[in-house]
Amino acid sequence: MKKVVLSLLAACAFVVSGQAQWSPKGDKIKTQWTENLDPTNVLPEYPRPGLTRSDWQNLNGEWDYAIRPKGEAEPAVYDGKILVPFAVESSLSGVQKEVGADNELWYKREFTVPSAWRKGDILLHFGAVDWKADVFVNDILIGSHQGGYTPFYFNIAPYLKSGKQTLTVRVWDPSENGFQPRGKQTSNPESIWYTAVTGIWQTVWLEPVHSTHVTAIKAIPDIDHNVVNVTVNASCGQPGTVVAVELLDEGKSVAQAKGVPGKALRLGMDNPELWEPANPRLYEMRVTLTQNGKTVDEVGSYTAFRKISTSRDADGIMRLCLNNKPLFQYGPLDQGWWPDGLYTAPTDEALRFDIVKTKEWGFNMIRKHVKVEPARWYYHCDKEGILVWQDMPSGDMGNQWAPRTYGDGTDKARTPESIQNYYQEWKEIMDLCISNPSVVVWVPFNEAWGQFDTEEVVAWTEAYDPSRVVNSASGGNHRACGDILDLHNYPAPEMYLFDPARVNVLGEYGGIGLPIEDHLWWNKRNWGYIQFKNSDEVTAEYIKYAKQLKQLVKRGFSAAVYTQTTDVEGEVNGLMTYDRKVIKINEAKVKAINQEVIRSMTE
Repeated sequence: MKKVVLSLLAACAFVVSGQAQWSPKGDKIKTQWTENLDPTNVLPEYPRPGLTRSDWQNLNGEWDYAIRPKGEAEPAVYDGKILVPFAVESSLSGVQKEVGADNELWYKREFTVPSAWRKGDILLHFGAVDWKADVFVNDILIGSHQGGYTPFYFNIAPYLKSGKQTLTVRVWDPSENGFQPRGKQTSNPESIWYTAVTGIWQTVWLEPVHSTHVTAIKAIPDIDHNVVNVTVNASCGQPGTVVAVELLDEGKSVAQAKGVPGKALRLGMDNPELWEPANPRLYEMRVTLTQNGKTVDEVGSYTAFRKISTSRDADGIMRLCLNNKPLFQYGPLDQGWWPDGLYTAPTDEALRFDIVKTKEWGFNMIRKHVKVEPARWYYHCDKEGILVWQDMPSGDMGNQWAPRTYGDGTDKARTPESIQNYYQEWKEIMDLCISNPSVVVWVPFNEAWGQFDTEEVVAWTEAYDPSRVVNSASGGNHRACGDILDLHNYPAPEMYLFDPARVNVLGEYGGIGLPIEDHLWWNKRNWGYIQFKNSDEVTAEYIKYAKQLKQLVKRGFSAAVYTQTTDVEGEVNGLMTYDRKVIKINEAKVKAINQEVIRSMTE
């Protein structure tokens, strides 16, 4: 894929006398990928695999930054350089400073726009900025976005001038002092709570488009009728605008449909190959937008034929099914944190690494825990063949039993602003993953953290995406809604509740700890639910739990989630260390028992 190269002047800004000025900050552990990170070529991969165009410009790299009290004007002098897109608290940012609720984080850089792009709109994209971002182009406030996990963009063409352009971003993130979704971030990290993440943490990029262009593609398969329903949204729906969608099998056209933007098109093919972990079959899509017969936009995409559903087995137990067949879903709790990049993997290779290891260990599922990943992570899951349970990042946790009466008698339920923001961010997260075949379960709440109006939230989620299963409340504060009853139990598996009307799963268990010297975030504050001294002991305990789980599968569990993929900061209960340099288990033995567990539901 062609990419427009940054101007020579911008590229040279990274280098003085042949030496890069950036370096990782701090002395904490780092991954192997940090050693090869090039500050002049940071995360160069195309950031949106589900909607691709040929021309684009990556704005990652060194920017100016400043931290100032909230409410102040833009600083006349910035504090130094920050490597975008790594959060300011991370080592890879080159800064590693806290911001806090009383301050704002400012970014600034210059860029140039190729003259060939000046004929149409120019979109400025942000993969994600945590949490509230105000964006200025040439000192003009062009837009704002509230939400720390999802992409957004603005058309900057009307605000450009000749020559160099100036881009400024102002960010505020109150972390645990606000109502917004924040997952496991905190300003005082300890135990299961991790370092706060503030600012830009995914790729920033530009692309030229026609004023009439594709803005989103939603592809929902229906394998019972051998079709995929594709809805293409466009920037405008003027009379004469037509959408054409073509489905391709190894370059050969196998289905076509035409319609208008915003209307679902039905594309069918005889005997499509179904997507599953053992055979992650993807089909390419070509989407063309014409206006009065003239092509104004053409984008690439992909889809798959797969179905997630629930059904009773021969014993009357509700089971999770993939492609109308029972399948035990088994995988790790994946926090998605990095010792060097925090929320952001150092490279695309690193981003893919955890997914590949998960499959190598014999799992077929990942629960993405109270965090959202860049679009490329879901793309890798689609390609590698791993099922994904997507959590809504928790927030507003002080009101986790809302409505709740405190000691002073006042009702501290969520405010209308908090509720509205929850739905906004949850919708944007669902929109991000709506076409990814790997994503099969939505999880609106975890362990009553910020849980509210459960029946209403679940009903809204089911209505917004009827094609997937909804796990209403993973691990607690259960309500009689959604498709799943989800239990958490540490360290060993246990079934202490059973719902005959819904699927029963073990949403968290395990947490077997093993601290590995020289691979620890902290030296003295490390913990696991249970700790051992070496890999053999950890493997033996893991296998013991897996054998117990097998017995519970026959009694009714349809899925299980083991805690967890990696160590994270003070937690040492990962299957590998936080820096991904040491695998703590006997991989062959763990793979064998994991496959036994998965097979046990249908044997």
